[in-house]
Amino acid sequence: MAEKWVFIGDSITECGRFEDPLAIGDGYVKMIQDDIQQKKEVEIINQGVGGNRVTDLAARWEEDVLRLAPDLISVSIGINDVWRQLDQPQMKQVSPEDFKDVYNKILAETVNLEAKLFLMEPTIIEEDKNSKGNQLLLPYVEIVRELATTYKATLIPTHTAFLETEKTDLTTDGVHMTEAGNQLMADTWLKAYYAAEGM
Repeated sequence: MAEKWVFIGDSITECGRFEDPLAIGDGYVKMIQDDIQQKKEVEIINQGVGGNRVTDLAARWEEDVLRLAPDLISVSIGINDVWRQLDQPQMKQVSPEDFKDVYNKILAETVNLEAKLFLMEPTIIEEDKNSKGNQLLLPYVEIVRELATTYKATLIPTHTAFLETEKTDLTTDGVHMTEAGNQLMADTWLKAYYAAEGM
């Protein structure tokens, strides 16, 4: 019986899934699927929704994650929690404290599922690591790292990977991925997965 994996997040995860008849899209989730299905039988479900912050994930967590009873849950969130502070400062914002509180609550709801948890660091806001967005992002990245430790989840060091790579042209607008950016995300995810599984 195939394992069921759910990938949930924002537009970086969504990446065309609503236009795709197979509902996978053409981003990092598709690249992970293409690799992993050569090795094992896995049903991958993309639950990315553009514009989502962690508060949006909380609102749809029961419907889009828990009811599916997945064997693996991969979460990528945090970019919009910071980006909205820059492009829509008039909105009610998600502070680092709010981010940690809400993220912790949704992860606590998964404990009884016995699903493997994979928490992805928020990637980048502009390809300049010293950008204001990336500086604001740092406490959110650290919170994801802390929660991965708390919940014995596998941490996917995507923020680190983007800061350390020598590759350029990874995003179309500082946030959304080019093919190269999606490939870096997929490669980082798969490396962590195979290490965690001893493969």
